[in-house]
Formats: sequence, structure tokens, C-alpha cells
Amino acid sequence: MSSLVLALFLAAGSAAYGADREFDRVVKAIENHYGVKRTHVPLMGVANLVVKVARPAGTSGFKLAVFEDLPSPSGSNGRADLDRLMNDVCRGGLHPLIVTHSRPNGESSYILAGEIGKSSELLIATFERHEATVIQVTVNVETLLKMIGTPDDAHRMFRQDRDDDGR
Repeated sequence: MSSLVLALFLAAGSAAYGADREFDRVVKAIENHYGVKRTHVPLMGVANLVVKVARPAGTSGFKLAVFEDLPSPSGSNGRADLDRLMNDVCRGGLHPLIVTHSRPNGESSYILAGEIGKSSELLIATFERHEATVIQVTVNVETLLKMIGTPDDAHRMFRQDRDDDGR
């Protein structure tokens, strides 16, 4: 029995480590490519602990990296360069779900997903003219599919969470 528990613990730990590795790989690639360091966000560890305990809308953890003062990419060459960067970085366990580029304001967004199981990792990277944000979220797949399938129910789900907390 104890060897089964140990095996499950190691499997869960290796899956979490793999997801962390993907996030860290994206963050390091942005730092190296643009020559910037991510901005420290105060109390991020406390916020992550609250999410792990409260599990709002099926979320069981997150990581966040914010970058400021990025050099501004130039037109379609900047978008193609960014696409190459994200494709090279995400060859591991992440798969692109959505990629968008806005020509008027130069913004790009990438939504990538990890392997689907009971829970899955979503990595969302947004790039604006001079800043970028990368967030990785561990979500319950069943809850995520409910929210995607019925946006009105998702709205009620979030409102219910607030009403239960008394806010």
C-alpha cells in the first residue's frame, strides 16, 4: 500500500515539475530574446496559496510573470519573430489552442494547453507594445469545459462564488 502511495506521489510531482518547466522555459526565452528580466510582483506566493486552498472556478494553482520595457517589435516581422519564439519554446508538452495578432495596436496572444487529464495546464502569453504577461493556470478540465460550453453558466458560476463569500 505504501509503495502505491509513493508511486502516485512521484507521478503527481513529476507532472507538476513538467508543467513548471514549460512555464520557466517560456519566461527564460522572453528574458533572453528581449534582454529584460521579469518584474517582481509582491505577495504572489500568498495569492497562489489562496488559489490552491479556495480553488476558484476549478483553478488549483497559477504562476505569473510580468515583463515591462520590452523593445517594440516592428510590424509583421515582429509578429513572425514572436511566433517563431513561441513555437520553439513550446515544442514540449504544450499545444497551441489559440493564437491572435492585432494589427492596429501590435498585440499578440497565445493560449497553449498541456496534456488533458482530470486537470490540465493552460499557459497564456500576451504581448503588447512594451510589455508582456505570461500566466500558467492549473484548471479542472470538467469545470473548464462547462465554462467554455455555456458562457452564461460560467458567469453565474463566478457570481455564485462571490455570493457565497459574501462579496
